Amino acid sequence: MTELTWNLEALYPGFGGRFEEDLKRLDALLAELRAKVEGRAPFREVVSALDAYLEALAPLSAYVYARYTQNTLDEEAVARLSEFEAKLLDLHRLRPLLVQYLAEQDPQEAGPYRILVEEAQRERAHQMSLAEEVLAAEMSLVARQAWAKLHESLTSQITAPWEGEERPISFLRNLAFHKDEAVRKAAYEVELKAWERHELPLAFALNGVKGEAVLLNRKRGYQDDLEPTLHRNRITRPILEALLTAMREALPLFRRYFGLKAKALGKPVLDWWDLFAPLGEGRRWSYEEGMRFIVEHLGRFSPQDAALAQRAFEERWIDVPPRKGKVGGAFCMGAGGEKSLILTNFEESFEAVSTLAHELGHAYHNFCLARRPPSLREVPMTLAETASIMNETVVVDAALQVLPEGEGLLVLDGWLTGAAQVVVDIYSRFLFESWVFAARKGRELSGREFKELMVRAQDEAYGEALRTRHPYMWAVKGHYYGSDFYNYPYAFGLLFGLALYETYRQEKEGFLERYEDLLASSGQYPAKELGARFGFDLESPEFWRKGVRVIQERVEALEARL
Repeated sequence: MTELTWNLEALYPGFGGRFEEDLKRLDALLAELRAKVEGRAPFREVVSALDAYLEALAPLSAYVYARYTQNTLDEEAVARLSEFEAKLLDLHRLRPLLVQYLAEQDPQEAGPYRILVEEAQRERAHQMSLAEEVLAAEMSLVARQAWAKLHESLTSQITAPWEGEERPISFLRNLAFHKDEAVRKAAYEVELKAWERHELPLAFALNGVKGEAVLLNRKRGYQDDLEPTLHRNRITRPILEALLTAMREALPLFRRYFGLKAKALGKPVLDWWDLFAPLGEGRRWSYEEGMRFIVEHLGRFSPQDAALAQRAFEERWIDVPPRKGKVGGAFCMGAGGEKSLILTNFEESFEAVSTLAHELGHAYHNFCLARRPPSLREVPMTLAETASIMNETVVVDAALQVLPEGEGLLVLDGWLTGAAQVVVDIYSRFLFESWVFAARKGRELSGREFKELMVRAQDEAYGEALRTRHPYMWAVKGHYYGSDFYNYPYAFGLLFGLALYETYRQEKEGFLERYEDLLASSGQYPAKELGARFGFDLESPEFWRKGVRVIQERVEALEARL
């Protein structure tokens, strides 16, 4: 029987002993880094000290977060996570000084670390005084992070009556996948009432988060509230405009898909509660069967990718089953060197298999990044989905070729549903957040105004292909509270990954070597330069249309099946 939980002892046997020793060593490494920065040591010595600190940080961070996420009821893990976050604040306090130091260097003499110097120079142009930057870092714990924790804590405790008992809001939202429309609609209506009861504190939280961002962006002299996110994501404004152009052009394609789905459900037009309604018939997929399917079909794409997946299974990098106290969803985090830790909440469906393949793509990305120094392994969110989208696409395409008709229909529709979320719904979220920032410059917004902006954004994205709206999506999505414009990078990631996949289908010879180099280099170059190394012009809408064409193929495949 396969062990279904993490083998965390491969990192640390517990919070004592070696963990405490490494924690003290981390403090010493940070002190050494600070001394070199303050003493204006030679550049190579500073980046070497930075790399040593980041190398030591990775397994400690992975262990603390893994212990917490596998059981949020573990009081020791909760306490140690809080202590660890406070310890990381020391690095954030040093960061403004490190940025100043790096900005003073010559990019042409920085060798492979050129991006650190160039980014520091851009950031210094928008830096407040050192004292103000340190204060901003310290205040984040009681400002933005506090508002984000309020959202996370409050929404995790919201309940609503369902069939005679109180159910968590997550239960109601999961009913969107139910086959019976009456159930989906009833759950949608109960969910909206639940959000309405908590509208006031969530509106205050969103006002607080965006108000802080507006203030700091103005103090730092940014052109607008979008500009700092472009820097963080290592893209240019023309890249974003090209991406948005392709997304807008794809809206009619997705509306065609929504029309096909409505017809299959026996409706003239979809309602909001139909977006995740399943088409086709599924079956149970055991974890072991999913493992075998993933390894087999990744092996036909990349033997090294498949070998990494097999290693993850054998060495227990994956915590598999849902259970009380374990966080929801799925993620992958680097654990130092070539290793990663993956959390899933595996339920016996192909969707769970696809999710597992996606997260193993992140692990493969981390494996490739291990070829570079630790300070060049930090990948912007725009590029972080590259290998995961590739893995998922390979495995889903394999399933569409080998599964029987009914199950294949379920897989195809599920994939298109996900793509619609990443293109259509993400477009609505981008519009919403843009409008919120514009309005928040002048004053706070009411819950009613947030709802009106959300509906307006959904009108533009979904159009007449959807009869009803969800005015509380601004309350549902935690991304609005934890970061700014945590939306368009997902669309970038999907279309970039699909464009890569299309390239693979057309130019298989030599592709894998170039692909693995791209993954390994994704923390070393801005997106425009990285794309150019692969022959892509990311500032041209035509590049992004390449990814849309893969989606079009699948819409046409669905049309042929219905």
